[in-house]
Amino acid sequence: MPTIRDLVSALRRRDGVDAAIVLGRDGLLIDGNSASPLDPDGLAAFVPPMALAAADLGVAAQRGDFGIMVLEYAEGHAVVTALSHDAFLLILLQPTANLGALLYELRRHRTQISALV
Repeated sequence: MPTIRDLVSALRRRDGVDAAIVLGRDGLLIDGNSASPLDPDGLAAFVPPMALAAADLGVAAQRGDFGIMVLEYAEGHAVVTALSHDAFLLILLQPTANLGALLYELRRHRTQISALV
């Protein structure tokens, strides 16, 4: 059976992925791999406040549970997805990465990925 480390490694090997980080709801790193000079521990700390705000928005807007959040920046994208009630996955992508394919794969394999946590 694959592990969280296998998931992080597989995501990091995708073209255009600069970081793949699994973190707890408290912002502490569970596992991660990133291109230098990115700091997985430091990046993990930023995710929970944004993801929890997105979850609250979903409740207020009657849209259900939080699934995936995509943030666009001048130098690429950040994708955050809920793996479980207690864990998130952050993926940082270069502008040339295939964002659509990644989102499709994350949604398609959500159950299997969540089982790793």
